[in-house]
Amino acid sequence: MEIISDLHLHSKYSRACSKDLDIENMEKYARIKGVNLMGTGDFQHPKWQKELKEKLKEDGTGILRTESGYPFMLTSEISLIYTQGGKGRKVHNVIWCKSLEVASQVSEALLKKGRIDYDGRPIFGMNCPEFVDLMKGVDESIEIIPAHIWTPWFSMFGSNSGFDTVKETFGDRIDKINAVETGLSSDPEMNWRLSQLDRFSLVSFSDSHSFWPWRLGREATVFDLKELTYDNIIKALKTKQGLKETIEVDPGYGKYHYDGHRNCNVSLSPKEANKLNKMCPRCGRPLTIGVENRVEELADRPLGYRPENYIPFNKYIPLSDLISAVTGKAVATKTVWAEYDKLVGKLGSEYDVLRIVSREELEKHVTKKLADTIIKNRNQQIEVTPGYDGVYGVPIIGEKKIEQKEIIDVKNKQKGLQDYMS
Repeated sequence: MEIISDLHLHSKYSRACSKDLDIENMEKYARIKGVNLMGTGDFQHPKWQKELKEKLKEDGTGILRTESGYPFMLTSEISLIYTQGGKGRKVHNVIWCKSLEVASQVSEALLKKGRIDYDGRPIFGMNCPEFVDLMKGVDESIEIIPAHIWTPWFSMFGSNSGFDTVKETFGDRIDKINAVETGLSSDPEMNWRLSQLDRFSLVSFSDSHSFWPWRLGREATVFDLKELTYDNIIKALKTKQGLKETIEVDPGYGKYHYDGHRNCNVSLSPKEANKLNKMCPRCGRPLTIGVENRVEELADRPLGYRPENYIPFNKYIPLSDLISAVTGKAVATKTVWAEYDKLVGKLGSEYDVLRIVSREELEKHVTKKLADTIIKNRNQQIEVTPGYDGVYGVPIIGEKKIEQKEIIDVKNKQKGLQDYMS
């Protein structure tokens, strides 16, 4: 049974999220995307937890289902902000649990540390070992996964707020950690360069703030299980048996791949940034150091290293972004949706279109250029102008390479839309 899962995203109760990000829209667009196991996000939030109890039914497997039978798993993300080693730390962790009763107990435990009603991703002043103890004290089956581990501002290895090792982050609770989330701006190959990550499963999820198919499920972890249960998901993380592959975007597509300054319109490769001592050539202040540079700092293996028995991965730019690049229209326009609808539904889910459907079948429904672009995407042949300092990367379609200034101009024109969809 192939399970394409997105087990890190948010609900309408998280800040900067769509107010229509509810169970109905999550299910609708997950089916369109081709994701067949979704996380709930924000399960500890009182109002969201009440909705989950009303809309999802339990059957003892740790998988909850809607009235139509679509499967969800209880997931959330918690922000920890604290001081350790004389430095301010900001680390996000994904948590999963197996029942609504355990979810209620998590809420009770967190309430002893602070508020949980103001944001679906609440902030607490405890360190990571304390957080592990708190969660495992509620229920040993709760899974804790360091989130988007390379993001500069809020992650385990973040250049501005993180640590250099997993051991520094979790101390002697490191044995309670089975997996790490690589995030949009890195892929497994980049993470293979750190021997300290060898024992952990590498997982990928969307961290979506909206239900649109260019956000939800844009990264996913694919399991191959005999039966879909919470325990089997956790067993796959612990043993790496049953982990089939991860679905990634090109790391350059992420918002923090290169170094730079968004306000200064400066984007630099690690080599370029290091020549400038990581200082902005326009304003003279420190650059936001991106993921590629940070990986290079911590890597103890050469570029291209592959461990034995590695879990494979494939990279796909979302279909809406491909259509947007081909047509020159923004992703949320009628033009892009019209092209999207010619394929998705008629030929299966979006992931069917991106991964499986033949060129010949694609060309029956859309232009040769778009069909070629989808096949190039499948074959990892699309170059991306890397994202930096909060700006998404841009796929390059055709012979003309997009200049960085043009990218910023487009981003500025669409700022309201981008902020809403991010």
